[in-house]
This record gives sequence, structure tokens and C-alpha cells, in this order.
Amino acid sequence: MAKGTVRYWAAAKAAAGTDEEPYDATTLAEALDAARGRHPGELVRVLRRCSFLVDGDPVGTRAHETVRLAEGGTVEVLPPFAGG
Repeated sequence: MAKGTVRYWAAAKAAAGTDEEPYDATTLAEALDAARGRHPGELVRVLRRCSFLVDGDPVGTRAHETVRLAEGGTVEVLPPFAGG
């Protein structure tokens, strides 16, 4: 298991009630499952619409189970943004 930081932005931050928290997970899927467990309700719905960056790299359409997390890494949770 790797330890790192999940950072929430905009609607994800509001739904989680925090701007960041630690992860202890091997994959993005595990980190997101843990976040859903800590913040049931609105965050679960918001995460369905989010994009993710892992250590600055976009996850895109890759299956979250295949995205490995690094020790000391960062997961950015980015809901859709309005405007342009």
C-alpha cells in the first residue's frame, strides 16, 4: 500500500467537506472506494462526474483498477468546471 494525498476541487471539495486527505491504497480504485466510505452521500454522486489526475497525469478512460498509486503521490479530483 502506498500513502499519499487526495486533493478535492470545487464541488468535490464541498461534498467531501475538506480540500485534501491522505490515501492508503495501491490503486486509484482503492483510494476512491475509501473516499466513498468516508464521505457517503453527495461525494459518491460527484465522483461519478469527475476527472482525475495522478501525480499530474490525466487518468482519462483508463480503468481505475489499473492506475497504480505511488508512495507520496497526489490524486487530484476534478469535477466538471463551468465557463471557459
